[in-house]
Amino acid sequence: MSTAPTLNGQVIGQAHYATRALLERAVAPLGLTFGQLLALNALAAGPVERAHLTHRITSTLKVDAPAVHEVIGELVDADLAQVDGPAPQVRLTHAGHATQARAAVAVAGITTQLYGDIPTDEADTAARVLTRITQRANAELAGLS
Repeated sequence: MSTAPTLNGQVIGQAHYATRALLERAVAPLGLTFGQLLALNALAAGPVERAHLTHRITSTLKVDAPAVHEVIGELVDADLAQVDGPAPQVRLTHAGHATQARAAVAVAGITTQLYGDIPTDEADTAARVLTRITQRANAELAGLS
């Protein structure tokens, strides 16, 4: 008889890394890295101030600002994004919108495959628990706990 795994960082990390590996494999044919995918998704709704985009990605990936600036530069070099304006704003180009749309389709397929048959109440509970864990970890990182 098998027992349910204990909820801990190892179990959460294994789920994260397995999912991320699937996402990276899905967007690799589009020439995207995971960080680029996150930036494209953040820009999909419209232009974002460079500083805000940098903060959003650094807080999500737990990387430093120079790493995010590199990602933005890669998107600009690939003609997927452009930076303009007095308070620099980053926006998707036409090619960026098309690439982000293709990536969104790939991600939606993975999401359906991995989460589609999980009952709504279980998925809601898992989301609440993982959100609480993320909030606690972020507070610890910020020295607020």
